[in-house]
Amino acid sequence: MMRSMFSGISGLKVHQTKMDVIANNISNVNTVGFKSSRVTFNEFFSQNISPATSPNEDTGRGGVNAKQIGLGASLGSIDLNMTTGTTQRTDRPFDLSINGDGFFIVGDKGRNFFTRAGALVLDKAGNIVINTGEKLKGWIMEEDPKNPGAYIPLKDKVQPIEIKGDKTYAPPMATKHMKMSGNLNTVDNKEHISTIAFYDSLGNRYVVDSKLSYDDTNKTWAYQLGDIAYLNGDKDKAYQINHGAPDFQIDSLVTPTPDVINYTSYGDVKFTSDGLIDENELTMLDMNITNTGLPFDSTFGTAGVVNMDLTGLTAFNQIADAYATTINGNTSGNLTNMSISQDGTLIGQYSNGEIRPLYKVPVATFINPAGLEKVGNNLFRASLNSGDFDEIGRDVGALGGSILSGALEMSNVDLSGEFTEMITTQRGFQANSRTITTSDEMLQELVNLKR
Repeated sequence: MMRSMFSGISGLKVHQTKMDVIANNISNVNTVGFKSSRVTFNEFFSQNISPATSPNEDTGRGGVNAKQIGLGASLGSIDLNMTTGTTQRTDRPFDLSINGDGFFIVGDKGRNFFTRAGALVLDKAGNIVINTGEKLKGWIMEEDPKNPGAYIPLKDKVQPIEIKGDKTYAPPMATKHMKMSGNLNTVDNKEHISTIAFYDSLGNRYVVDSKLSYDDTNKTWAYQLGDIAYLNGDKDKAYQINHGAPDFQIDSLVTPTPDVINYTSYGDVKFTSDGLIDENELTMLDMNITNTGLPFDSTFGTAGVVNMDLTGLTAFNQIADAYATTINGNTSGNLTNMSISQDGTLIGQYSNGEIRPLYKVPVATFINPAGLEKVGNNLFRASLNSGDFDEIGRDVGALGGSILSGALEMSNVDLSGEFTEMITTQRGFQANSRTITTSDEMLQELVNLKR
């Protein structure tokens, strides 16, 4: 049997493998997040006819190279091409694309997989999943104990992102801070009436009239609070405010009668000659509010104290338009919308106006991402040559990347390159088949010598 025939067979095999890879690449030209592969060949080992010899001064002969006959080709490698595919805009909020390095982390119980395909949906149980049911994993956001109101990710371990339980609603928050802004006119408007609103711990909203009055003798403004607090905008639900300056006790239900609203001063505000608040005088009022007669149990502020910041006031010669802004506090709310920012933060928006970060989506990185193993469904898993996953992940922003919401990374298959490879592969397969037929014809001629 001729060696050339077996070399031709090995050539057919490796070119068939290359054609299989090319066909798979082309079939996935529109697969989201698909990473194409390439094939490399190695020559098979060679048979030595004679070894090499070195130059010999005694005989006067030069060196002779070895005589070797190659025995065909073998499969060298099938390599993943991890270049980034084109980004396609979809405008679906849970379609995500990574701009930069890394993979989304998905999985089920006890298993983690990695993907660049960010086509995600929200199932009826509140899980964010890929189309085969594996859950997207991330870091839960918790309030920073050192900075109340700010949220930080808990990076001890990735966990499934689940929009359920306390993520689906925003609890009520008692008002702790308010701010008075605008202008007070000491010449034309020496009495300015406005309205303030604040919330208790159950989310009830109280509306109270207030008045700022200018004292020509002391050149100060006295802040006064009314006697009636209207509950949740209902004129039929009015509660008496008992004054014990600066303490206020919200007491028994009364019939609202505007003619009997009284004001009691509990703080004097002074301005400089420039019309700005005098920083050496009163700039912050503490309203001490307690519940003594409401038909329900609720608390106010922080241990009953609601702060009123006065630094936004001016006393210029212009229209008087001072008003109070509720800095915090609200009623309860239901989750109405979610969005994902470029740093991977999943943000919940609630019907009461609260906006709260819920999770942060990290990415998994590997020393050798091309060493990952494909497991189908656009998923990869770590292999012995890719590097390990630390169960934590990395912040995409720390890697200089970002996450794009409403977009998907498409396949990185280059059709022009694949068609070119297909032509050369076909020619290689064709040429190797010719070596087999030619070797067969030579063997036939050998057999014919007997005739």
